[in-house]
Amino acid sequence: MQNMDYLQDENVKQIIELVKTVKQPRKLRVALEDYHDNDISYALEGLTKEERLALYQIIGMERTADVFSYLDDVDEYLSEINIKDAAKLIEEMDADDAVDVLEQIDDDYADKLVSLLNKKTSRDIRMIRSYEDDEVGSKMTTNYVVINRGLSIKEAMKELVKQSEDNDNIDPLYVVDDDGKFYGEIDLKELIKARANAVLENLIITEYPVLHDHEKVADVLTDIKEYAEQSIPVVNDENRLLGILTAQDIIETVDEELSEDYARLAGLTAEEDLNETLFDSMRKRLPWLAALLVLGMLVSSVVGIFESVVAQIAIIVCFQSLVLDMAGNVGTQSLAVTIRVLMDEDVTARQKWGLILKEARVGLANGLLLGAMSFLFIGLYVHFFKNYPWAFSFAVSFCVGMALLAAMLISSLVGTTVPMIFHKLNIDPAVASGPFITTINDLVAVVSYYGLAWILLINVLKLV
Repeated sequence: MQNMDYLQDENVKQIIELVKTVKQPRKLRVALEDYHDNDISYALEGLTKEERLALYQIIGMERTADVFSYLDDVDEYLSEINIKDAAKLIEEMDADDAVDVLEQIDDDYADKLVSLLNKKTSRDIRMIRSYEDDEVGSKMTTNYVVINRGLSIKEAMKELVKQSEDNDNIDPLYVVDDDGKFYGEIDLKELIKARANAVLENLIITEYPVLHDHEKVADVLTDIKEYAEQSIPVVNDENRLLGILTAQDIIETVDEELSEDYARLAGLTAEEDLNETLFDSMRKRLPWLAALLVLGMLVSSVVGIFESVVAQIAIIVCFQSLVLDMAGNVGTQSLAVTIRVLMDEDVTARQKWGLILKEARVGLANGLLLGAMSFLFIGLYVHFFKNYPWAFSFAVSFCVGMALLAAMLISSLVGTTVPMIFHKLNIDPAVASGPFITTINDLVAVVSYYGLAWILLINVLKLV
């Protein structure tokens, strides 16, 4: 289902009202021209099946295809249409949008739809579907204008007009040679301004960025961001032009990658959604949780080693969570900063060392400040609220402050170095997730805290 909250949107409510009240098809079609296709897609939820089918006829197959490209639950609405009309609807879509639709519906039904498509649409869809989800080729569209480098200005303009009937992405124009290999691009404005007797070659920018179809999306995000083009051509190993990544494709691709990284930071293998089954959610979470359980048992066993410390100075247990939480927070912050830096493939080894040193300094400085605050406030708390002597109170708070300093410094280093090690091993650093780093830092904090308590309070100061 589409998000029900959108049914309260003013534009969506107006569309539903128009469909239900305006009985003249031409008048309704003209009225709906003022509304965005995305708003119409949300309005479908508020209409009956009969009203939806009538609406498709009124606005036409081409616009219906545009509306369907915005649907999150396209299978529900596609099933209401007979299969031949559904195939025509798919043909009107950009190839990448059509692939997205086919991935949302039953495989057998999708295969039947593809078999009814015209040769070009079927070929384009099969090509895009042949790529893995994390490859650039799976994100591209075949909706663009391409011309041969040997054309004249006049011939290029005719080709532009001809291809623009079926393609929306007309700027820039992409140029290929006689072998179909990518040669460069032409800015639409430059072609329009060119005189009829000008040489087309002089308008072509040959040093233009390209992406390769089998490149991993995650590996080219930096290039995409730096190019900042309306669209980027996608070529194969033979430099043949296969498709383009449009600005919308680029935004969606970056959003998907960031969403996946965010999910991995939470210890998931992919982003979850509201419609995911219980089994799928469990399957994604259990492997990480099992690994974290083992690490958690290790942390608990370390606490058990210091059982004698707890038995002799029970009050130190009160401040265990403070040290553990701060260590986990610092480690997660360093992890987030490091992953953002590692997204830039051009970052040097020297810059990485600089980041490690910077995070260590930040952890040390924050640890000194927070450790000093802990020393003061916890000492006062233990004395006034727990009625311990001044010496004992500030001995405990000194132990907490020193443990906090050590834990925050080490956690900063762990949160920075672990994702760098993962990156060096060609493992996505985002899998060095928040829970993973936090559990490691819990272990560090426990050893630091109880180790210092054992050394300072029992062996050095001999408070018991």
